[in-house]
Amino acid sequence: MSSDAFDNRLRPVVEFLPVATFHGEAKRAGRLDQFHIFHLGFPDISERYNPVGDFARITEVASRISTQLPSEGNSSAFREFAWRFTNIAARALVGLGRRPDYNTIARYVTSIEPLLTDYYHLWLDKEGPEGWRTAVQRIEGTLNEKNLPMALRGRDFHAIALTRYAKEHGLFDAVADGLRSAFEYDKTYFDKLTASLLPLLEKLTTGRIGKLLSPDYADSADQRPILDWMRVIREHGIVYVGLDALTDAEVAGAVGNSMFADLTSIAGQLYKQGDTQGLPLLPEHKTIHADEFNELIGNEFIPLLNKAGGAGFQVTAYTQTASDIEAGIGDLAKAGQITGNLNTLIMLRVKNEITARILTDQLPKARIYTKLAASQVTDNNDPDSDIDFTTRSEDRLTETEMDMLMPADLIQLPKGQAFALLEGGQLYKLRLPLPGYDPLLPKDIEEISRERLSHYETDYG
Repeated sequence: MSSDAFDNRLRPVVEFLPVATFHGEAKRAGRLDQFHIFHLGFPDISERYNPVGDFARITEVASRISTQLPSEGNSSAFREFAWRFTNIAARALVGLGRRPDYNTIARYVTSIEPLLTDYYHLWLDKEGPEGWRTAVQRIEGTLNEKNLPMALRGRDFHAIALTRYAKEHGLFDAVADGLRSAFEYDKTYFDKLTASLLPLLEKLTTGRIGKLLSPDYADSADQRPILDWMRVIREHGIVYVGLDALTDAEVAGAVGNSMFADLTSIAGQLYKQGDTQGLPLLPEHKTIHADEFNELIGNEFIPLLNKAGGAGFQVTAYTQTASDIEAGIGDLAKAGQITGNLNTLIMLRVKNEITARILTDQLPKARIYTKLAASQVTDNNDPDSDIDFTTRSEDRLTETEMDMLMPADLIQLPKGQAFALLEGGQLYKLRLPLPGYDPLLPKDIEEISRERLSHYETDYG
């Protein structure tokens, strides 16, 4: 939409127009208390969000992180290792009663000894024999750097002693054994395997974005609430999510895909357990509007489309061309799976014939009847006949089949007009009103910031 559609007074806010529009509409509807903002580009007004903090199964943490890594060719082996290591760390954190986040995962990718030590202490306190601490100290005192295997040289002696004690006494715990196996990797080999994981985690944990995505739940000084999808659903809330893909597409994709995976997990919980948990009845529909969704789609998006409907989720996806979907998912069959799960189709003006044919190829042929009036006059050359001429008049009716719409019809649509397939493929022509000046639209980001901080102090202070 071009900026000439707006009053000059709106030009300073064009850059943050989407979030300002949502804010204004929530205010108009009297639902500003139910309005939430998560925006990577405006961390000051954004609520905090832990993309890997809530899950139904612990393996979801590793999947949400490792899915962002390349999987073509030899990269698939590195991604599988990254998944396994992340899963080991996540299981240990949950076992210790800690909530996983990007910061803690990144910390233990580079140094797993503290996590191993904490978990072994907890485990041995519960299940280890009496006097295990003394025995571990005795083993630690006998260790010599020169006598250690190459993979363990430079490692923490206390961590080595813990693993040896458990092995010598035949003690086993699945999480502890996973930590031990990761700990005993050769450091050089380990660094190569995590080379693809660390850059991603550093992008997700650097600067103000890091504090936004790895919130400190115990920090009472930070007034920004932590986004909780179940709370939003129960209060019939509105959430604006801005991923700032223009600034950093990789971070936007990682957070967006993790968010879709989070929502899919919640849909699974609602589908299985429904509203029978002693909580208020959940609203029938949970509506997701995903603009430029080709930037975000991954394997997490497909089950949200084809399975989450039973939990009341309704997805509206916006994109420019059909090719964007294929480019985003990287697979023609999966792109077809995505488009096949979107029932209603609304198409404004497009510039791509392939995209236009997504709509036109679904339409039945139109029967066109042509009526042709014909008349004929014939002179009679017989001088002995009383008939000077003869005439003949007839109507000819022909039937042909033609396309109901041509791709050119969609390519030439005026601004604000669209064709739509609704209610089982019924074709409609739409005209959409263009927005004008809105007095409720915030003038600048500072106005939104003041209102959001006031809201946070009132509701969460």
